[in-house]
Amino acid sequence: MSSDPWGRVDETGTVYVRTAEGEKVVGSWQAGTPEEALAYFERKYEGLVVEIGLLEKRVKTTDLSAKDAQAAIEHIRHQVDEHHVVGDLAALSARLDKLAESVESRREERKAQKAKQADEARAAKEALVTEAEELAQSEQWRAAGERLRSLVDTWKGLPRLDRKSDDELWHRFSHARSAFSKRRKAHFAQLDAQREDARKAKERLVAEAEALQNSTDWGATAARYRELMADWKAAGRAQREHEDDLWNRFRGAQDVFFAARSGVFAERDAEQTENLKLKEELAAEAEKLLPVTDLKAARAAFRAVNERWEAIGHVPRDARPKVEGRMQAVERAIQEAEEAEWRRTNPEARARAAGLTGQLQDAVEKLRKQIDAARAAGNDAKADKLSKELEGRQALLDQALKGLQEFGG
Repeated sequence: MSSDPWGRVDETGTVYVRTAEGEKVVGSWQAGTPEEALAYFERKYEGLVVEIGLLEKRVKTTDLSAKDAQAAIEHIRHQVDEHHVVGDLAALSARLDKLAESVESRREERKAQKAKQADEARAAKEALVTEAEELAQSEQWRAAGERLRSLVDTWKGLPRLDRKSDDELWHRFSHARSAFSKRRKAHFAQLDAQREDARKAKERLVAEAEALQNSTDWGATAARYRELMADWKAAGRAQREHEDDLWNRFRGAQDVFFAARSGVFAERDAEQTENLKLKEELAAEAEKLLPVTDLKAARAAFRAVNERWEAIGHVPRDARPKVEGRMQAVERAIQEAEEAEWRRTNPEARARAAGLTGQLQDAVEKLRKQIDAARAAGNDAKADKLSKELEGRQALLDQALKGLQEFGG
């Protein structure tokens, strides 16, 4: 007969394990010496020790669900209760009890976290509804429309609430969007009507301007052209597809008249030449604002230059496209700088970029912990596989961080 502190083998080859309730039969051994029998069942005990250790690490370092963790605990507990091993079974039971308490504690934490997330989602959706209802009254049609579309994307990214609450909030949200769309549609319908009225009014102005273009009554006709220009500005804009054509005809008729008058009055040529010189100087002054480094200062400076520009009279007809084109190029550059600044400071885009970066950082950190756990458990194959996944996530994170830097964040 052979024995050790936790078990023994009797003369019949029956193996026993010692417990607080007394000896329990482990099994029968006929294949070798009693010492080999004890060694075999002690190795099985060590296997359970390792299995419990690995489960403890999984519970501590991974997102193993409470349900799966509890099932794993019960599986091992069943093996302990079957006492087919030789060793300190009470110690294993104590570790399993402690592990079960840890799992239950984490279950409660996750339950609380889920409740907190639900409260946060409710608050976020209520905030979206409030903002949508405010935007529904806006007349900043483009900006408000874009913001409402952004709010829809944000809504889609939030978790669902209980069905009743979610449906009620969505109904308010959807109603606000519909109200805005209805107001915007009515506004543009009215605008279309106004532009049609403007088109008709400008066609009448064009007809009169073309009828006057061959007049030699220089003073009266020039005065009438000034009145027609005032009427043109007061008429408002026609539809885009008509506005440019009408303007070209209107301006062309004036050009015919004023070119003829210039031929009669030589001094006008000198005046227009001087005007061209002044406008070229102003164009050069405006061009010095580029490249735009201080948007606010550039905008104000260009406005001041443009006011002086508008105060200057006509320039020679053949020189007008070039000098006006220089000013228009500066104006376009400032507008592009404004658009770039708006995109750079867009809070929704920055928030999305920051949110994506945060998610990727969490994923990278989580993978690193899993790799460490796998290495510690001796599972190099799993660690190598996770390392390859980490490389991909890290590359995405580097890309996201680069994009976030472009927002200045």
